[in-house]
Amino acid sequence: MINLPNLVFALVMGLLMSLSITLATTFVRVGLAENFFWVWLEVWSVAYPVAIVCILIYRPFASKITAKVMNVLGLNKP
Repeated sequence: MINLPNLVFALVMGLLMSLSITLATTFVRVGLAENFFWVWLEVWSVAYPVAIVCILIYRPFASKITAKVMNVLGLNKP
């Protein structure tokens, strides 16, 4: 079950990451074309919901991997 803090985190992180990545990749792909904003907005409108779903699915897995890496490196919390 998804709790509210995890959902809010996914919404905020998804927004920031999808905006940043689609802005950079759209710029690389089309440059500062006349229709840059509309191309970017179209790409972002697809990427944002995908990012939210991915964050909700992968966050627990990524947290477990992070904890294991920190243990291996001896940097775990006391």
